[in-house]
Amino acid sequence: MMERTPLQPPVIPALPAGVKRPLWSVMIPAYNCGRYIQRTIESVLMQAPAEKLMQIEVVDDASTDIDLQSLVHKTGNGRVKYFRQVNNVGSLRNFETSINRARGHYVHILHGDDFLSPGFYDEAAMLFKQFPSAAAVFTAFTQVNEQGTFICNSEIPASQPGIIPGWLSIIARNQKLQPPAVVVKREVYEKLGSFFGVHYGEDWEMWVRIAARYPMAHSPKKLAHYRVHDENISSHSLVSGQHIKDIASVINTIQNYLPAPEKKIWMRAAKKNWSLYFARTADKTYGKYKQPRQALRQAKMAYQLHRNQVSFFYMAKTFVKLAIGWKVKDR
Repeated sequence: MMERTPLQPPVIPALPAGVKRPLWSVMIPAYNCGRYIQRTIESVLMQAPAEKLMQIEVVDDASTDIDLQSLVHKTGNGRVKYFRQVNNVGSLRNFETSINRARGHYVHILHGDDFLSPGFYDEAAMLFKQFPSAAAVFTAFTQVNEQGTFICNSEIPASQPGIIPGWLSIIARNQKLQPPAVVVKREVYEKLGSFFGVHYGEDWEMWVRIAARYPMAHSPKKLAHYRVHDENISSHSLVSGQHIKDIASVINTIQNYLPAPEKKIWMRAAKKNWSLYFARTADKTYGKYKQPRQALRQAKMAYQLHRNQVSFFYMAKTFVKLAIGWKVKDR
């Protein structure tokens, strides 16, 4: 039996010779995201080319919330294929399955709670055509909440489409991407392997792994939408505190990909950036999730990741609130 969390990048074999291949594979890994996946599928179908050009498939990690197969067949009307794991294998193995089942030259892993704006695939195709050396392309994106309401825009690294100069130094210091915005050539996964090691930050590790070896091209158009909600892995990790341990592990892993002269500088920058982020999200754990002791633990872990004044302030703030018995009012 394979381990749920692979310790090394799982191998992605090349497809057998003679296999008919579409240009695109849109693989939709899903687990208990029945509230959101219809919009995900519809956002692909409204801009999908013919089936011979684009494979669309939901890869279900044994969901229990709804009859996902029926929803896929009803929404996809035969255009969207469905595959279900026999047992729940976890997100990393489900991503691996998704990539292995992908037959297209370009693989888009679109999580079952995210969605796209019209024109995403046209923009990605333009980037691959204009910048053929790119191993992966990405657009700008937004973050939205459970209802699909706008939260914030992603940072835009350049005002014009193109290869991002010094991209490795940017992405190695902080997570700048989210999965719905990124399309990767299948041959790149074949050379580098799939996602591994952690369940929070595994995508960041992959983007750094790719950027360390290949160019990546970017479009400033906001055409992908990453959903933040209490059921996704990110939110579960936020409450448990595992997210900080995972990111510390990823920071150590990506040192293997970085040039020797810069790696220590970039590692310190990454630790500080994530420390600041985690220190601020400790407030969310205290307030939204009403778990003050867990919030204090997170604030301490954030400060331990990188000792700086801002992280110390949030740690002290959380400690004082807990000491005086400060309670969150129900809204």
